[in-house]
Amino acid sequence: MKRQTIAFIVLILCVLGVRAEDSIKVSAADLQALVQRVERLEKKAEKDSVSPKVGRKGAFTIGGYGEVTAKHCWFSNNYLRYGKNPEKYANDHYGEFDLPHVVIYLGYDFGHGWSVGTEIEFEHGGTESAIEIEEEEGGEYESEIERGGEVALEQFWLQKAFNRYAIIRAGMQVIPVGALNAHHESTEYFGVYRNEGEFTIIPSTWHEVALTFMGSTPNGWHYQAMFLPGLDSDRFNRKNWVKPGAGSPYEFKLANVFAGAARIDYTGVKGLRLSLSGYCGNSFRNTLSKSNSELDASAYKDVKGTVTIGSFDFAYKDYGVVLRGSFTYGHLSDAAAITQYNISMRKGSVSSKQWVASDALAAGFEAGYDFFSLNQKLKEKNQSFYLFGRYDYYDSMFRYDNQPTDMYAWCGRHRAAVGINYFPIKQIGVKAEFSYGILKQGTRADGTKGKLYNDEPQFAIGIVYAGFYQL
Repeated sequence: MKRQTIAFIVLILCVLGVRAEDSIKVSAADLQALVQRVERLEKKAEKDSVSPKVGRKGAFTIGGYGEVTAKHCWFSNNYLRYGKNPEKYANDHYGEFDLPHVVIYLGYDFGHGWSVGTEIEFEHGGTESAIEIEEEEGGEYESEIERGGEVALEQFWLQKAFNRYAIIRAGMQVIPVGALNAHHESTEYFGVYRNEGEFTIIPSTWHEVALTFMGSTPNGWHYQAMFLPGLDSDRFNRKNWVKPGAGSPYEFKLANVFAGAARIDYTGVKGLRLSLSGYCGNSFRNTLSKSNSELDASAYKDVKGTVTIGSFDFAYKDYGVVLRGSFTYGHLSDAAAITQYNISMRKGSVSSKQWVASDALAAGFEAGYDFFSLNQKLKEKNQSFYLFGRYDYYDSMFRYDNQPTDMYAWCGRHRAAVGINYFPIKQIGVKAEFSYGILKQGTRADGTKGKLYNDEPQFAIGIVYAGFYQL
């Protein structure tokens, strides 16, 4: 690099007609400083050339992210494992190889502030027919071709940027509520899989057709405000709370009710990001289905099913240290009425006919240290090796009405994990982790106190990538 820089300087001097007899006094320190400045400028140019945030007229952006994973679980995957006799499955174990997410991103900058972005996501290897065990249908085996969950158009939006303070975006886009939705690329979290808490209780990656106003300020504030269709309460359930209510099982998204979402990020301190995000919207009757109780319309005339979600998350990265954390809390109004309405749905409806909680929560924290940051040569090669730990607590049935206290104790759990992340280059990582899911204790059928369900230890490894390039 230095030889090329020096040769470039000599060439410039020749072009300017500097004669051999002219006296040129350049100290070694001055030359070294000039070389370092040129190197910094070249690194900045290289960084700008691969950053999807830097647009230029006629720029074509291509990129994506994905994971190849394998895991072994020392617990059962039988759909009855949370039933009355969990000890029956205490010695079960199983393993999986998978492609959880493979995403292709394409974008284009037309100039004059106009741009377009698209994302196509392949989940678990793409669309194919598969045999599934339906937990809500007595464990029956069914052969299905999934729509919308295996191959999805995750983003398709058109955007007009008036300036850095005012940008309008319309189309299918990510709803950035919580840490996971806003930072879901494979290199943005330590675990082999996405953090279980937010992934369990809210849609992930949450994408809807929406209208967005967003922008940023020079001192590190970034903001988004979104208008979008509401969730569908028919598909809420005990295991995933409101998560199944996003998207649509139909060929279109119903918009009988509406919602709003917002996010604010502050990045004005080096290495630190602080974020607040939230969502609020009604969800009842945002569907085509009718319940068997439809004749008693007066019983549900005041039901709205308002979903309110608030989330705080942060990240810090400097001096080889990475800290990330989040807390997300959600409330569903009229949860008891929605439960009864869903249970009364006729056979063949989209509803799982399950109880749904009025409140759910998820909290998580992870910390890691890059041991390669201690070696200057490895730092210059953009290599890193993190040892990390993570803790999560989440409960999709945190509060609910009219049921025995411990009936859904398995929906809440603690999870602890330790592992490594090795990045031979910035865009590719190799991950390994051991995690232990600790389920709640409670009152057994014989009246004694103790563990109601088996704990869930597992070991997982993965190879991940994330990269974006402008052509």
